[in-house]
Amino acid sequence: MIELGVNIDHVATLRQARRTYEPDPVWAAVEAHLGGADGITVHLREDRRHIQDADVRRLRELTHIKLNLEMAATSEMVGIAVDLKPEMAMLVPEGRHEVTTEGGLDIVAQEARLADVVSRLAGAGIVVSVFIDADLRQVEAAQRIGAKVCEIHTGPYAHAFYGKGRDAESAAVVAELDQIRAAGQAIRSLGMRFNAGHALNYANVKPVAAIPGVRELHIGHAIVSRAVFVGLREAVREMKRLMVEARTERGLDGARP
Repeated sequence: MIELGVNIDHVATLRQARRTYEPDPVWAAVEAHLGGADGITVHLREDRRHIQDADVRRLRELTHIKLNLEMAATSEMVGIAVDLKPEMAMLVPEGRHEVTTEGGLDIVAQEARLADVVSRLAGAGIVVSVFIDADLRQVEAAQRIGAKVCEIHTGPYAHAFYGKGRDAESAAVVAELDQIRAAGQAIRSLGMRFNAGHALNYANVKPVAAIPGVRELHIGHAIVSRAVFVGLREAVREMKRLMVEARTERGLDGARP
């Protein structure tokens, strides 16, 4: 069955707007769990713009589902991850001036350094994921550095979907889906787990959820945005329902992908 990892960064964004103690990301993690989330994702950024170190420590101690720590491949972040030991650490590119992650990690350009980072994380018993574009060169490089999971950046697909009248059959959208599908096939053929995420929402999630072999989708902003109106538990429940429906409609709801 396909899994949903809920990114709760923007619960912390709301809290940090007032530099106060609410809303609490740990409460958000519990609500997401009760709504059907299979995991919790947080991005501890170098500038600490939303999630704080204390949040990650408390989530590590108190959440009952797996924790995925998004992180830049820096010595500071590796040290934090090795100390806290989340179930999964996802290496992402990070820019101080970006609003959100703008593209996939360029593994090809820094294989030796990233191989060392992956080795340190794996040595601490952490499953290592890499956030990459749907580029076969990056998939192959991910396997070479020892990553166990590749999360394909679905932002280009989401932008094409939005720009083409929300039509999943438009040529631009189909082309992006084909790239994601091809990357997913390559990931699995190399023995890695195929995840996907970024800019997925309630309108565009089903075509991605229906791609054969995709194991997890990681979704944050859309769910937190919907939660403003319906509550986080219900927002998670709605997203998970759409994902499962997509698998059922394609006849992919049997064995775990």
